[in-house]
Amino acid sequence: MDNAFRAKVHAAAVAAWWTLLIAVAFVIVQWLGYLLALHVRPAWYLSLCGPGVTWESLAPTWFHALVLLKLGLWPIAIAAVWLTLWARSLRVGPPNA
Repeated sequence: MDNAFRAKVHAAAVAAWWTLLIAVAFVIVQWLGYLLALHVRPAWYLSLCGPGVTWESLAPTWFHALVLLKLGLWPIAIAAVWLTLWARSLRVGPPNA
């Protein structure tokens, strides 16, 4: 197997793990912001969301957005694990080699 290809697969695996790490950090910051905003309930935030928005309508919408962000992490995690296993198999070589 070509060493350049092995290096590219390994680099893709590392990039996937870094992407997952940054995405998880973003979701954590969003979750903390959600908890803080629901506790404080600043009036200026409602004015940013537009006219007629209440905290009773904003809280479930924000929560559902967080759930969708978390669900979006699964494909990244699966791709990172798959790339890692693929890079490891390229390094070791096929079983019959």
